[in-house]
Amino acid sequence: MNSQDSFSFTRCLSGGQLLELDACTQCGECLKYCPVQEVTGDRSVSPPEKIRHFKEFIKKTSGLRRWLFAGGRIDENLLQDFTKAVFECTTCGACGQACTVGIHTQRLWPMLRREMVKRGLGPVGQQKETPEAVSRTGNPYGKPSGERFSWFLASEAKVAEKAKLGYYAGCTGAYEAKPMVRGDVLALSRVGEPFTMLPPEEEVCCGFPLFITGQFELLEGLVKRLAGAYAAKGVETLICSCPCCVNMISRDWPSFYGRRLPFRAMHISQYIDRALRDSRLSIAKALDERLIYHDPCYLSRGLGITEEPRDILSRIPGAKLLEFERNRTNSRCCGSGGAARKVFRDNALAIFRLAINEACEKKADRLVLSCPACYSVAGAALEGYDRQVDVVDIMELLSEVF
Repeated sequence: MNSQDSFSFTRCLSGGQLLELDACTQCGECLKYCPVQEVTGDRSVSPPEKIRHFKEFIKKTSGLRRWLFAGGRIDENLLQDFTKAVFECTTCGACGQACTVGIHTQRLWPMLRREMVKRGLGPVGQQKETPEAVSRTGNPYGKPSGERFSWFLASEAKVAEKAKLGYYAGCTGAYEAKPMVRGDVLALSRVGEPFTMLPPEEEVCCGFPLFITGQFELLEGLVKRLAGAYAAKGVETLICSCPCCVNMISRDWPSFYGRRLPFRAMHISQYIDRALRDSRLSIAKALDERLIYHDPCYLSRGLGITEEPRDILSRIPGAKLLEFERNRTNSRCCGSGGAARKVFRDNALAIFRLAINEACEKKADRLVLSCPACYSVAGAALEGYDRQVDVVDIMELLSEVF
């Protein structure tokens, strides 16, 4: 499709999002919190600049201006530069959290990306390979479905054929953060409530990588396939450890499913925290360590879940919980979000190394995570870096103290 076809730039946006674009005052407050700005200093890819350019695109291609200014045509180089800028974003939502007029950027950026995809300009780099990989293998990494549960040890966890509780490992956890999802299953097993899982060939991508890169074509099929499979197993609560999966399932699956989902999604920290409070799960061992917890963007800003992980860690005897200067809904992105790490790898490593630096400065024994994307980029950021800290997922850590 030619980038100048279908002139209107508003077709992917809701009325509320159009109002948000108009509301931007270009105050620059968000620049203090943008992780990409922090490591690149490139104002051309900043939140205010992206909004300013997109508003100009709308003005040039709508109403009278379309006819007054060269038929609404926009310089192709400008379109290309904007596309790079909007896809370089980690979609962490920190800019929206700090926004003085309340622009919900974590939901806005994917829609701007979708518009550029419709114009044949996006996504960029390896992001373009995601639909083909998902279609062929069921996951965005192009890995065989037979390897999806290679982390799973049947001797340590019994999975029911049908149950009210379901567990969805997700693609990044299954393929790039195996100790994390193994910890999930051990924790669920320890609680003792029966839970079920789909076979590896049936547990396909939740659709978030496609949604966040603006590539929507496969989403309806993926959602209906997964929702139907879990419903057939009697699932009423679906547990995920990936914040992006929980966001996608709870916020976006209903629109692609066409009606209310037959189950609810829950992050594993919520479930395990409740089990600890109800005494269905107990911690037996002490841990004389200084722990610093990193809030994932789509768990804290996306879902508002900040206290449950801290409550879990505070229950470990002997452990001391430290805090990053930026924490909870003001946390710094790990650099891995928005599928940006696939293309802008140097940004991702530089951003996570800021967390490594602070953890080392605060003399943390371990940096605790609760997101597989964070877990994946952590290993890469630590490799060859002059500062080192042990990284562990919260459920992986918890499985050590049962």
